[in-house]
Amino acid sequence: MPSPEGDPLAPLHELVGSWTIEATHPALPTTVVGGRADFEWLEGERFLLQRSRTDHPEFPDSLIVFGEFEDGLAMHYFDSRGVHRVYGASFSDGVWRMWRNAPGFSQRFAGTFSDDGDTIDGLWTLSRDDTTWEDDLKISFDRNA
Repeated sequence: MPSPEGDPLAPLHELVGSWTIEATHPALPTTVVGGRADFEWLEGERFLLQRSRTDHPEFPDSLIVFGEFEDGLAMHYFDSRGVHRVYGASFSDGVWRMWRNAPGFSQRFAGTFSDDGDTIDGLWTLSRDDTTWEDDLKISFDRNA
């Protein structure tokens, strides 16, 4: 069932399905990491679950839960290393954004949807001093047919 108009969760419907992912990271600049991301609604469509798996042992698998929090969207991230982080999230003008402000390790993500909605080209950046930002993880999502 689609979310009602004006519902902050409505843009998440664009993510539902299975996606092939490819990522590169500055720590391994010549390595392309493949994987899969599956997005599905928890019953009731108030939380969207993302399960991601990679085919490289140095890149963690993850579970992400998107939902409404206060006046917007939030993303709770959990991974196979035991890491848990909370991010803000938004969708506007064909761009999916996520961010986290944390002393010594702030992060931002911007992923641009293709016109047909079947590809997302994204880049995570990070700041260790909350002033200087550097490219971190470059990731693309291609929707599986």
